[in-house]
Formats: sequence, C-alpha cells, structure tokens
Amino acid sequence: MSDSLWGYQPSSGHTAGADLSGYAVEATDGSIGKVDNHSDDAGSAYLLVDTGAWIFGKDVLLPAGTVRRIDTEDRKVYVDLTKEQVKDSPEFDRHRQAEDPGYHAQVSAYYMAFRIM
Repeated sequence: MSDSLWGYQPSSGHTAGADLSGYAVEATDGSIGKVDNHSDDAGSAYLLVDTGAWIFGKDVLLPAGTVRRIDTEDRKVYVDLTKEQVKDSPEFDRHRQAEDPGYHAQVSAYYMAFRIM
C-alpha cells in the first residue's frame, strides 16, 4: 500500500476524475460488493462500497490506498484485503462519517494493521 492510505497507489491505474460508481469490488478472495460512491479528494480519497447481500445492510469505507488495481474494461476494482478484513472493518454510517476526521483515524488504524510493507 502507499504511504498514505487516503491516496491511490501510483500503480493502481486510477485516473483522477474517473467515475468508479457501479464498479464491482474484488477482495483477494472474492467479491465484496459494488462502489456506491467515491472521493478523489487529495489526502482523503476513498471508496464507499455497498456490500449488498454479502453483509446485509452494511456499507464499508475503503481508503483509496487499499486499491491494488482498477480494471476499467471489466469495471472492477481490486483491493489488497480479504473478505474477512473488510467484513470486520469499523462500522460505517453514510449519513455521518464519510468526511469525519475521527472516523478516518479509526479506519486508518484498522487498515494499517494489514499494511503490506
């Protein structure tokens, strides 16, 4: 992962301004949902993933630094996380937390534990 969890890795294939909404999201061991929303804001880029039936009723916020690769042809985003790591991520409330610095700190602490050096 990049030094900042809140920015895309240079090797991810991300293009600033690209609309990733609706892209399927793939963990290292299978599908986890679709991109519902995303942000390209410098230092605060993320994907909001609707997990659908996989984790009923749960949205997850994934820092852009967890994105390994974006396949625009197949409309898929690949992340460097397992399904279990995503499932156990901090609870997300889309109405309060997308831009909350305290929540971002909580998410950062959680995902830093899985950081690949």
